[in-house]
Amino acid sequence: MKDYNKLLSWLLKGSAAVFLGIIFLLVLVYLNPFNLFGAIPSIDVLENPESDQASVVYSSDGKILGKFYNEINRNDVEYKELPPVLINALIATEDSRFYEHSGVDIKGVIAIVPSLLMGKKRGSSTLTQQLAKNLFSLRSADEYTGVLDNAVVHKIKEWFIAIQLEKSYSKQEILLMYLNTVEFGNRSFGIRSAAKKYFGKSVSELNLQQASLLIGMLKGPSLYNPRKRPELTLNRRNTVLDQMVKYEYLSLAEATIAKTKPLGVKFQDDGETSGLAPHFRNYLKKIMFNWCKEHNMHLLEDGLKIYTTIDSRMQTAAEEGMRKHMAFLQKEFNKSWSKTDPWTATEPDLLTRLAKSSIHFKEFKEENNGNEALAMLDMKKKVSMQVFTWHGAVDTMMSPLDSIRHSLKLLRTGLFSMDPKSGYVRAWVGNIDYAYFPFDHVLQGKRQAGSTFKPILYAYAMEEKGLTPDSKFPDAPISIPIPGGSPWTPNNSNGKFSNEELTLRQALARSVNSISAQLMNLVGPDSLVAFAKRMGIKSELEPTPALCLGTGDVTLFEMVNAYSVFVNEGIWTQPQFLLRIEDKHGNVLEEFNTNSRQVINEETAYNMIELLKGSVEEAGGTSVDLRSKFNLQGELGGKTGTTQNSADGWFMGITPNLVTGVWVGGEKRVIRFNTMTYGQGARMALPVWAYYMQGVQKDGSIGYPAYLFMKPDGKTTDATPVGDHLLDEELLPDELPHNEDPEVEDGF
Repeated sequence: MKDYNKLLSWLLKGSAAVFLGIIFLLVLVYLNPFNLFGAIPSIDVLENPESDQASVVYSSDGKILGKFYNEINRNDVEYKELPPVLINALIATEDSRFYEHSGVDIKGVIAIVPSLLMGKKRGSSTLTQQLAKNLFSLRSADEYTGVLDNAVVHKIKEWFIAIQLEKSYSKQEILLMYLNTVEFGNRSFGIRSAAKKYFGKSVSELNLQQASLLIGMLKGPSLYNPRKRPELTLNRRNTVLDQMVKYEYLSLAEATIAKTKPLGVKFQDDGETSGLAPHFRNYLKKIMFNWCKEHNMHLLEDGLKIYTTIDSRMQTAAEEGMRKHMAFLQKEFNKSWSKTDPWTATEPDLLTRLAKSSIHFKEFKEENNGNEALAMLDMKKKVSMQVFTWHGAVDTMMSPLDSIRHSLKLLRTGLFSMDPKSGYVRAWVGNIDYAYFPFDHVLQGKRQAGSTFKPILYAYAMEEKGLTPDSKFPDAPISIPIPGGSPWTPNNSNGKFSNEELTLRQALARSVNSISAQLMNLVGPDSLVAFAKRMGIKSELEPTPALCLGTGDVTLFEMVNAYSVFVNEGIWTQPQFLLRIEDKHGNVLEEFNTNSRQVINEETAYNMIELLKGSVEEAGGTSVDLRSKFNLQGELGGKTGTTQNSADGWFMGITPNLVTGVWVGGEKRVIRFNTMTYGQGARMALPVWAYYMQGVQKDGSIGYPAYLFMKPDGKTTDATPVGDHLLDEELLPDELPHNEDPEVEDGF
């Protein structure tokens, strides 16, 4: 008995010590001595969204391209818009005692304290605490972060904030604030955004199944994502329905009927993935985060005004031209591979390899205790999903394996357009659709340039060897010695040699390989690589004779930058996409100027214009369709490019004040046309450029393109050019990074 009393005494003393320790910790966090724990923000600071302002991105013609905003910049709903099924689902699932507690549920606290003290995460937060966490997490100011800040301190701050919220607002107001601030995945914040994004409905129109799905997602928006994990999301929705039955918000019969209904998701894109130039805006956001860090500002909160060089009219023409041709080209591609997959003959295990690297396969493998065979069987089971097509996003039943196959067979593209004199970037199309394919084929994708690299070789040969567009070479076989190997003897694309004497203008217009090889033999691979670097090619190039045919991997960004030298009198100008940044009051914080340097002489640059015009004007030129089929006006030139086995199609086009490049191909290099009918740059990429230029020429207010090239003496080749004056030269001086090709993921 004595030992029992002693033990009881120690337990009481220990409990009292723990209780007093907790009280002491609560007081310390609340008082925050020496800012050890960071201040607790007031309710006004937390709830008032007006203190945060979105930063706005403007085009050069004054249109809003998009906004960079914090989650707190939400489109709020009113309480009367919330359907009862939504409120009931929320309370039944997240906080069944919501109407009974005062912000902190004592039972939940008792359950969670031991876990927190051991550094473990545990649930049991009330809706009011979750709201406190949502609001508090949006604040990144240093004054709210202390030296001893950790998970326990954060939880205590949530308790204090939750109690303040309960004192300041009614239960209805707390529910409303919670639903207006909570995340629903896919960059959807607030119930209004979620209802529109997942179902295309207003909040008041949500039915039982839809409300249950959205509330179910709150447990983990990434995990319970109906686009990526429909089966898991369906099970979670049904769990919410069970909770509603448990707490008598729903009858068993109603829940049973609701469980038979499909997810019914009709995903609608908004925010960063919608609007003009999303790939460009995604890159700009990274640049701006760095700029803000250097200038002690907040991109998502300070209401910056970011003025870019993108022209919204030209960007619209570029995106419309891309969609018009790529929809047609995809249809022809699908016909050519109607009986088999494009990669079957060259890389038969590609689909399996990509499937095993997918998120779905890894999840299935874990569910099947590491059994890959069973995981692959699950990969072949059809589930509800939404996929990209050129007829719009389509809801369908498809297996994860087939979704990867579907994604692989979709052709991709990139378009980049800049003013060669000012360096202003006018249009940037990174891929066929940002929401499904965020990989940027302007800046990230590197592919063999094919014959579009030949003009760089021709320019160097004329610059160094004194050649002119009229210099002649025979279209005949040539063998170039390779140290330690067999001589290199290239063929022409048609496998024949005419033995005809051709001028350089004719040779480039017809893209004759034998003459490119002869020029390479004159200048040498190492010298050509060095010259390409001067022209703006940053990618690594292997100095081999075959480089003259475009075997090096380069980006579209680099190629457009290099071609701009020809149109800009031999001056390299760094592409510029930022004009100025202003604060929310319109005060200019920084203006940007260009970097430029002379890299070839004016005469060589103008000779290159004449050579590129030959592709459009010479008999047998690879770009003659620009006149005969697309009826483009004014002086223009270009160069097509096709890589081995039609893996890549390129077109580089020039006008007097605009240089634009287009690339078309598969996400993997084995995705290619099986015939040359469409498997060439003139059919794959040139039409995108042509449709873009048609749109630009149609809008007379743009002032692009001017109609006549300038000679080195400052005179035009004919009459006065048509169009507005060019903009002043201003350019952002930072270099742009490159990345390798991506792995294909699930196509939904």
